[in-house]
Amino acid sequence: MSEFRMPSLGADMDAGTLVEWMKQPGERVQRGDAIAAVETQKGAIEIEVFENGVLEEIRVQVGERVPVGTVLAIIRAEGETPAATSPPPTRAPPQTSAQRPTPTPTSAPTPTPAPRAAAKFTPVALRRARELGLDPGSLAPAADGVIGLREVEAAQAALAGRATQAAGLATQAAAPAAPASPASMTGRGIDLDEMRKAIAAAMARSWREIPHYFVSSTLDLSPMLDWLQKENGQRPMAQRLHYAAPLIRAIALALKATPVLNGHYGEHGFVPAANVHLGIAIAMRGGGLIAPAILDADTLDPDTLMARLNDLVARVRGGRLRSSELSASTATLTNLGEETADAVQPVIYPPQVAIIGCGQVIERAWAQDDALSARRTMIVTVGGDHRVSDGRAAAKFLQRLAESLRHPERL
Repeated sequence: MSEFRMPSLGADMDAGTLVEWMKQPGERVQRGDAIAAVETQKGAIEIEVFENGVLEEIRVQVGERVPVGTVLAIIRAEGETPAATSPPPTRAPPQTSAQRPTPTPTSAPTPTPAPRAAAKFTPVALRRARELGLDPGSLAPAADGVIGLREVEAAQAALAGRATQAAGLATQAAAPAAPASPASMTGRGIDLDEMRKAIAAAMARSWREIPHYFVSSTLDLSPMLDWLQKENGQRPMAQRLHYAAPLIRAIALALKATPVLNGHYGEHGFVPAANVHLGIAIAMRGGGLIAPAILDADTLDPDTLMARLNDLVARVRGGRLRSSELSASTATLTNLGEETADAVQPVIYPPQVAIIGCGQVIERAWAQDDALSARRTMIVTVGGDHRVSDGRAAAKFLQRLAESLRHPERL
């Protein structure tokens, strides 16, 4: 037997509210399966299991708020004998008081079928349906008769006719029939005031505890952008790359080659990471930032990175992130994007030890080979943790990054 615990989904999280069980006792689970959803200041996050087995016992019920590290459930390993005191439970999804079964009338029943609204909702799914302006009575339950987050999302996608873009449709939903949410709430149920408090707490802790240093360099992006224009000219529109894809690839490779910038600092000091799980700072509609990770970014080509980036952006704005994407980042990239500002000095997100900040692409006069020309450039800044590294390590990183960007065909 193993314990499935409430994970830490960032330096700003000390507790979470269990809002949905996606698996029930007696069901098989596989590594990577999302088995529960937890409400945090960043919204409802799906949390995954990291082993194969059977969900033996649920220890925390829907609606309970518990600290990070609390045992949520017990997982029985494959081939392990079930606990003698715990006979195989029947599937019994949690019910709210509003979802108690209607007593059976003593008189003869009418032939009218029960309305679909009588289906059992998980609390977070019922709230989400109302936020999206969906009629709860129109939603189809899963095979077990329960309507969860996935069924609500599927209904919204079907209604819009654009399943691949369902994450972006929350802001277009009709006004809910339930009382309106506070002005600070987005269409996905994320309280932006609470999110801002969480960001402030994490950044205050970072600035207080981490001795930051910053090293910047102006990099010539012209070779990469010229290569990208040629490459995209040979592709159909749907397969074209944004410059962020080769840039992420180059940054991931430079981090892999500079291990003192890639890892976590904890109670026992610095632990370098074996792979680069690069957090990408993504702006949410209505304000706020979340930086989920592209896992193993150093092993992915630009096309795969482009697909992963598009997927992350859609799910951030749709409130459908997974716990591994929020807890695994080994370094973070914040890219201001086009028509913004020339440079940024970002603050490290603990327990990481480095963050890379990229300004906008801008044309500058550039001296090369005794000639002056206009080149498209970007100021890249490394924010590092002086407990682990110094400016020389950041300078080496920037040199490696510049070299990769001069030869984009190798990416």
